[in-house]
Amino acid sequence: MSKKLRVAIQMDPMEEVNIAGDSSFALGLEAEARGYSLFHYLVDDLTYNHGKVTALARPMTLRDKRGDHFTFDTPRVLDLATDVDVVLMRQDPPFDMAYITATHLLELIHPQTYVVNNPISVRNAPEKLFVAHFKDLMPPTMITRRLEDIKSFREEQGDIVIKPLYGNGGEGVFYLKKDDSNLASLHELFTHSSREPVMVQAFLPAVKKGDKRIILVDGKAVGAINRVPAKGEIRSNLIVGGRAEGTQLTKREEEICQRIGPKLKEMGLLFVGIDVIDGWLTEINVTSPTGIKAINALQGGKIEGLIWDAIEEKL
Repeated sequence: MSKKLRVAIQMDPMEEVNIAGDSSFALGLEAEARGYSLFHYLVDDLTYNHGKVTALARPMTLRDKRGDHFTFDTPRVLDLATDVDVVLMRQDPPFDMAYITATHLLELIHPQTYVVNNPISVRNAPEKLFVAHFKDLMPPTMITRRLEDIKSFREEQGDIVIKPLYGNGGEGVFYLKKDDSNLASLHELFTHSSREPVMVQAFLPAVKKGDKRIILVDGKAVGAINRVPAKGEIRSNLIVGGRAEGTQLTKREEEICQRIGPKLKEMGLLFVGIDVIDGWLTEINVTSPTGIKAINALQGGKIEGLIWDAIEEKL
């Protein structure tokens, strides 16, 4: 593409970025290498006024240098419909009403300004709930607030995992054995602190051997890592101590990607990370998927380049 794109990245504070593993940073570096102009803004800096969606943004340059990885220029107000070509919606969850509001605001500029991922689809595809559209691919699952239903599910399935419906990064994930006496107390903790249901799933013992993160770009699988939980853990997320290993897709995992890929492409979910345990699809991550730097390191590719290639094609 000959045009030098103007790119605004809606993300968390740059000061907090771990450049060794941050996918947003990798995307920004690749954009800069292609000669694009970069702007950074926080979701709190979004404003709707008189029909315009604006952001108080800072022109940004990046460097792959720990402790000195960015420079900001003087902040300016950007009209996101006219002053930029692409917005990367990359702030981390929680997926709450603030997150949903941001999708509504960005919907007003998309696709005049191309938003990755499509904000309508981000809103309509919560990462744990969206999997229910592919019920034959997911492990036995219940979504409910009713304690009696959870008890019946555990009686049927044996060991279970309970997690918040809109959590991220492995936070709030509990493993309960069939005879664990803490279920009622844990249910109180969840339901008293939130009005949302919880997700309950059959425990998959094979998680001890790894939880595979597979990246799809415009509906096609482009790389994967196996995330192995630390000793004494069931959570494999790298942010909580999981270890990344190189891997190849199994036939079952290829089938999963082929099943969901066309739907992701249709919905404008260009950059997606799915989680698969023992051949079961557990999450479809569409908000701010991670893992591309770990996959690059183990497989020798450059997934951020594939993502920008796909964006350029859309434009």
